[in-house]
Formats: sequence, C-alpha cells, structure tokens
Amino acid sequence: MKGNDMLLNDLQSKSLINPPRWLPDNCLYLVQMGSVAYGVSNDNSDIDIYGYAMPPKNIVFPHLAGEIAGFGKQKKRFEQWQEHHIEDKEKRKEYDFSIYSIVKYFDLVMSGNPNMVDSLFIPQRCILHTTKIGDMVRENRHLFLHKGCFHKFKGFAFQSLHKAKNKKLGRFASFCKQRNVSMRVTLEEVRKEINARKKTK
Repeated sequence: MKGNDMLLNDLQSKSLINPPRWLPDNCLYLVQMGSVAYGVSNDNSDIDIYGYAMPPKNIVFPHLAGEIAGFGKQKKRFEQWQEHHIEDKEKRKEYDFSIYSIVKYFDLVMSGNPNMVDSLFIPQRCILHTTKIGDMVRENRHLFLHKGCFHKFKGFAFQSLHKAKNKKLGRFASFCKQRNVSMRVTLEEVRKEINARKKTK
C-alpha cells in the first residue's frame, strides 16, 4: 500500500484513464468507498475510488508564478479529477474516480461533507494507497469531527433513504405495468389471488 499507486499507473498505462500527468505519482491517499467499503458489493458492482493528491507547488501557491488573487487574469485551479465508468475488461472491474487536490479535500472534510469524512473512517482493508501524509491525516481524523457534521450527515441519510424509496417504488410500478396489475392492490388481495391460483392448479 505504500509507494506509488499501482492502480492509477496500471489503468493509465492501458490508456483507460487520463488524469493530470503529475497526479498518479503525487497521490497521497486512495480508498475504495461505497458498496465495497460496506461489504454489500457483488460481481456487478462498480468500485468507487476516492482520494487526494498534492498538486505541483505553483498550483497550490500561484503567487510563486506571479499571480495575485483578485488581480488580473486568474488561472484555472486544479480542484478535482473525476472519471466514471472506467471498465478494465482484463480484470472485469469498473471504476468511478474522484481524486481531489489536498486543499479542496481538506476544505470538504472540514465542512463535514459526508463522503469525504467517510473516506477517512473506512476499514483498513479499503485503503488502496497511502503515504506518510495520508497516514498522519487518517490518524488524526477525529479532529475533523464537529457538531456541524450532524446536520450534514442527517441530510445525507434522509436524501439517501428518499432515493432508495423512490427506486423501489419505480421498480414496483414497472412490475405492475408489465403484469397489468393495479398499484392500488393490497397485500391481502395479493394473498387471496395467490391462494386462488394454487387451488386452480
């Protein structure tokens, strides 16, 4: 897990991903999130990869190149690199990448962003790559927790439940439409119909 990240270098060598040239060798922390981290993935699950990297110093400190914040033309800052649905057919895996600048990552963690905070508390088995800096941040992860996190996590939980409920309702509606069944049917009516069909067999 120490040293250069093999996953990014491997996918880049296969021309499957196109991160900034400096990113693979400057990645400080890379983890698996989502269903893999929670132990509910299956063979068809994609793998959510989160992490952060240290951009070159002229990106972190643009004043070194003569740029003054608020004056003149401002260069676009690197904040994050994202690529989705990266399919490695050789390994039969599909990846979604979200790798942030260390500055943006810290900003998100300090504001209580649920995904970012979660990335510091995932099981050890989900860490794909880390460095001394990555270890130091993870060892001090409790320093990022504050009362404001409660509201962010509560909102995230309610939003996730709402999405799951709508997804189930959507599947149920599709099922009813395919079988020409009214969505207003009750569970008791379904049981009666099942028993009636058993008797006719």
